[in-house]
Amino acid sequence: MDRRYWIGLNLVKGIGPVRFRRLLDHFGDPQAAWQASLAGLAAAGLDRRSIENLEQVRRGGQLDAALRAIEQTGAQVLTWDDEGYPRNLRDIAQPPPVLYVRGALTSGDEWAVAMVGTRKASAYGKEAARELAAGLAANGVTVVSGLARGIDETAHRAALEAGGRTVAVLGSGVDVIYPAENRGLAKAVTQAGAIVSDYPMGTAPESANFPPRNRIISGLSKGVIVVEAGEVSGALITTDFAAEQGRDVFAVPGGIKSPTARGTNRLIQQGAKLVTAVGDVLEELNLVMVSEQRAARAVLPADETEAKLLACLSAEPAHIDDIGAQAGLPISQVSGALALMELKGLVRQVGGMNYVVAHEPRAGYMVE
Repeated sequence: MDRRYWIGLNLVKGIGPVRFRRLLDHFGDPQAAWQASLAGLAAAGLDRRSIENLEQVRRGGQLDAALRAIEQTGAQVLTWDDEGYPRNLRDIAQPPPVLYVRGALTSGDEWAVAMVGTRKASAYGKEAARELAAGLAANGVTVVSGLARGIDETAHRAALEAGGRTVAVLGSGVDVIYPAENRGLAKAVTQAGAIVSDYPMGTAPESANFPPRNRIISGLSKGVIVVEAGEVSGALITTDFAAEQGRDVFAVPGGIKSPTARGTNRLIQQGAKLVTAVGDVLEELNLVMVSEQRAARAVLPADETEAKLLACLSAEPAHIDDIGAQAGLPISQVSGALALMELKGLVRQVGGMNYVVAHEPRAGYMVE
């Protein structure tokens, strides 16, 4: 697959996931869309401004510059068509069509939890973030955050110190580290995880970039922990995306007089799960046996039986007898397959031989 045309379309302002999909549906592939006439682009549903932006990029040499930057930094480019595109992120509504990666994403990063919070973290908040991130990493869970000052950087460092994996999602190109004082941390993250962005190479860290990137932080994860947040906080934007994506939201409680606890305490009032120890998160997200799930997933690949059973399951509990009847399979086969699927972390038994899928994507935020 020639990624240059994916990259080229990603350079065009106004072409987000929705319009990108529209172009693919109309033209069949990114190359045909990139080379299409102005009339053809209009027929595909692009508005005048997006067409003008695309024409400017095609004639301006930005694509060649982007390709050189990718080569110089050793970044990897993942698209919707790539098997290595993160599974959790693929499940959200309108996932980014192109991801730039420094370091490496692995299949094991499917077991990931995001940790976000204020840049002006208190000593209490940093200690809570450090303890939770280290606990997640020690249990084989990838810690996802945004490389920002405060809670984010504390979470990344704690995961690294615990010998775990961590992923940083940027509001800039992966070749533009922000804040600058975290360049050393960013280098360490690429050695034990990945730095990720859907913004083209060279993109500056403008304030408008950060709220949209938060949907990737939550999208890469099975749940989001907010450690400290004021009443108005970017961390709370992440929880909005998490709720829309069907992710669980967790919050660390704080003192009632603390400005950095107002957001987290309100989240708990609104139904977020209160966190006092890492076990609260591991148990809720079925992450207690991550290493065993990874091993089972590696040696026991999905088969037709699993596909049939997954098609019969949702977030609503279903009894094993009903599952077997709907799938048209004998109960002995269903029972054995569900046991293996539970070990893989694909399904959960919720009592009385009733099962649900471990994660079900929901309709989410639409980005034009």
